[in-house]
Amino acid sequence: MKLQLALDDLTMEEAFDLVEKVRDSIDIIEIGTPFVYQEGMRAVEQMKMRFPDKEILADMKIMDAGYYEAEEALRVGADYVTVLGVTDNLTIKGCIEAAEHYGKEIVVDMICVQDLPGRIRELEELGAHGLAVHVGTDQQAAGRKPIDDLRVMAEHCRHAKISVAGGIHADSVAEYAALKPEVLIVGSGIAHAEDPAAEAKRIKDSMKGSM
Repeated sequence: MKLQLALDDLTMEEAFDLVEKVRDSIDIIEIGTPFVYQEGMRAVEQMKMRFPDKEILADMKIMDAGYYEAEEALRVGADYVTVLGVTDNLTIKGCIEAAEHYGKEIVVDMICVQDLPGRIRELEELGAHGLAVHVGTDQQAAGRKPIDDLRVMAEHCRHAKISVAGGIHADSVAEYAALKPEVLIVGSGIAHAEDPAAEAKRIKDSMKGSM
């Protein structure tokens, strides 16, 4: 099980500093969507250059022009790129084709997908490498919890790797890890912690204890 650090509301230097502090506990560095808006593909490229031993996910949330937009991140070092599960199958196929051309992977972000079991089946038939449970901040505020979607994903997913995000913190890690997703995504739970390095280690240790 891998720990993915989501970098969202940070400057480039703040992000470098944070990753340096927690690098021993994390496996994947996510260039979050706000970070992509702010810095573009420069963030993907420079993060890969600074931390070549880590995998990089570009959270592009692609909705159209799948091959073209995925390639923008893949060609500068992204190991994973996200596409939205609510978009057209042709867009998702384009993303998958681009990823396979570079020997990398596409993660389908399932935020706002209404029929999870049905869409999981369709996406696996398309050849999606990974599926991500994602309950956004607005949905969390309304009381929706990622653990509920993760249970559905764990039940219906047959081939794709599962990742999960949405307000996860050290005290809730064990509950999520028990369902054995391949990737656990934590953002503010580490980035905004008083001691990010200690918190990342605590999360990683809890993940190991649940395996």
